[in-house]
Amino acid sequence: MTTTQQNPVLLVHGINDTGAVFNKMAFYLRQRGLSVHTLDLFPNNGVEVLDKLGQQVADYIDNTFASEQPLNLVGFSMGGIVSRYYIQRLGGIKRVQRFITISSPHKGTIVAYGSWLPGCLQMRPHSLFLEDLNSDVQMLKQLNFTSIWTPYDLMILPATSSQLGIGKEIVLPVILHPLMLTNTQVLAIVLERLTEPMKL
Repeated sequence: MTTTQQNPVLLVHGINDTGAVFNKMAFYLRQRGLSVHTLDLFPNNGVEVLDKLGQQVADYIDNTFASEQPLNLVGFSMGGIVSRYYIQRLGGIKRVQRFITISSPHKGTIVAYGSWLPGCLQMRPHSLFLEDLNSDVQMLKQLNFTSIWTPYDLMILPATSSQLGIGKEIVLPVILHPLMLTNTQVLAIVLERLTEPMKL
């Protein structure tokens, strides 16, 4: 049995970004009939721990949508990890139906060794934060989960860190990390995954 209900979509940005980084994607999705929302995480530069940013996502959702409204989440880079914290630790698993991460460091990135900021420490490989999230990652099987990534990523190193081993994995030859949000193939796949019928 399947359902094609169109949920509102929340786009969650990465480090040093704002919701504006999704302008092209949001426009593309809205043109095709989806209700799209973005938020600005603050501070966005790694000064705050990802747990607190996840709470900002929870607060935005609680303040924006009716309590019974199911949602779809798209997280880019750090935003994918922040979204996972919301889903796995703050009750989001009960209302998120479709979840897409785009070039997110699920297993950390060695680029994070270049900073001692708290949020960056949490994105290092084998950090306690990521080890905790990955300890019960199987819960994401309860929703439609997709990971989209590129082998040419210079921000997520190794690029295979974007693999979670569950859900649907899509690898595209996009040459730069930020281009993952404007690449036409990525946009088409995001639309397809957001509108794909839920398996009940």
